[in-house]
Amino acid sequence: MPTLKAEDVEAAMLKGGSARAEAPTGPRFSVGDCVTTHSIHPRGHTRLPRYARKATGVVDRHHGSFIFPDSHAAGEGKQPQHLYSVRFEAEELWGADAQSRSAVYIDLFESYLDPA
Repeated sequence: MPTLKAEDVEAAMLKGGSARAEAPTGPRFSVGDCVTTHSIHPRGHTRLPRYARKATGVVDRHHGSFIFPDSHAAGEGKQPQHLYSVRFEAEELWGADAQSRSAVYIDLFESYLDPA
């Protein structure tokens, strides 16, 4: 894996984060689909927040496909996946004590999701 030199950090940060990459298949979910997140506990990097595991939400947007940061950070290759914005009701994530009529939108990769 190439090493980023100190003098190149600023330019790399200005380029932005995840890079678009073509996924090997079409998107599994569409806007409006109900999905449930997996309950995963990896040793390394993941973009699935703990508070959103085993939660049910609705796909709000499909962003396209991007390099999957979980595999890429582990040196397992880019493994491009589709990325979705999923809307979760606050009560789904935090229970009855959550502020009513509030929601959280989380960008989640396809491998974190199953149909609800």
